[in-house]
Amino acid sequence: MKKLNPIFFVLCCFSFLFLSCDKIEENSTYRISTPIYKSLGEVRKQEIKMESPVAFGRVGKIYSYKDYVLINELEKGIHFYDNSNPAKPTAIGFLPILGNVDMAVKDDVLYADSYIDLLVFDIKQIQQPKLLERDENRFSTYLNQRIDVSLNEQIRVPVDYKDTIVHESYLRTYNPWIKYETLYLDSNSSGSGQGGSLARFSIAKEHLYAIDIKDLFIYNVKEAAKPRFVKNMTLFNGIETLFPYKDKLFVGSTTGMVIFDIRTPEAPQQLSVYSHIRACDPVVVDDKYAYVTLRAGSFCGGSNVLEVIDIQDPRAPKLQTRYPMANPYGLAKVDSYLYVCDGVQGLKTFDARDVMKISDNLLERMELPMVYDLIPGPKSLLVVHQKGLSQYDYTNRAKLKLISEISIPKIR
Repeated sequence: MKKLNPIFFVLCCFSFLFLSCDKIEENSTYRISTPIYKSLGEVRKQEIKMESPVAFGRVGKIYSYKDYVLINELEKGIHFYDNSNPAKPTAIGFLPILGNVDMAVKDDVLYADSYIDLLVFDIKQIQQPKLLERDENRFSTYLNQRIDVSLNEQIRVPVDYKDTIVHESYLRTYNPWIKYETLYLDSNSSGSGQGGSLARFSIAKEHLYAIDIKDLFIYNVKEAAKPRFVKNMTLFNGIETLFPYKDKLFVGSTTGMVIFDIRTPEAPQQLSVYSHIRACDPVVVDDKYAYVTLRAGSFCGGSNVLEVIDIQDPRAPKLQTRYPMANPYGLAKVDSYLYVCDGVQGLKTFDARDVMKISDNLLERMELPMVYDLIPGPKSLLVVHQKGLSQYDYTNRAKLKLISEISIPKIR
């Protein structure tokens, strides 16, 4: 099957939590990939075992654990790489997990979603992951689609896609299970590892926190191979990302940032809500500030900006300043440096020692194709973009040095 344009999936699938069902009037020629379905019962019966390495297509979330890098291929599974030498990452294999979007690892145990289930794998033998447990019907949302969990194994889920060319003028409603690739538009059309800033799974204080469109799910993973579900907390529609920092959990949403106290990890206490205009919203923090990128778009709304929020009083966060951006996605704060994935404008490095002068202190811009998330790892800065994964030596935080690339093969 012909692969689709990864840019579109960044915009329409990567977050998976965008809420709007926008009606869009278009005069266009499209390649529409419509889903091929199976029942969830059929999917659950399929054996999951490591396969030989394969080239990946639609890159999704990334996760760094020990000397390994895990790369999600949206809805398909996880590619494992030995990254002990970041200059020469070596493919280990591909773990096919249908409906997979997010992951986290603790003590050689991998937690991964599969549609609305949570799967638990023993990865002590990294080349032979072993499925330990499937917690069924845990989540109620997949690709922004609410699932009737009462149907259980009769739920029909997309397992692949077939392409159809459509030529028409029409009014369409956004459907996250149908993938559109524009071919022609009229000229008038307008202990644990580490995830990136767009993560929906995160481990903190011996607990796994996971979110879907409106709920926060909590597992006790003190015994990593025997996760114990604690509870879920219904927050509000539009939650998108998780970022733990010390005894706090920061939840990014389409309408703001929520700060929780997790000193009692099984009973997070909401400290405050910082509201902003409707926009897609990853968050990273340091001791004094939260850095939030807001991204406009047909599904997000809002503006393209970087906001710096004073969180020294976590019960009363307040906007410190904001800066215009082109089309920002993920970001990371390392020492006094701020790295921002600014979409088609590439990866930007800022000196953030003075938060009131960040835009005046752009140190470097790496010209990458549609960059959208990164992880500051112990050996390299891992950056995900439209064409794959690039790693940089960032010993000198202000001057990145490319050391390796894992590229998506060109579509012929």
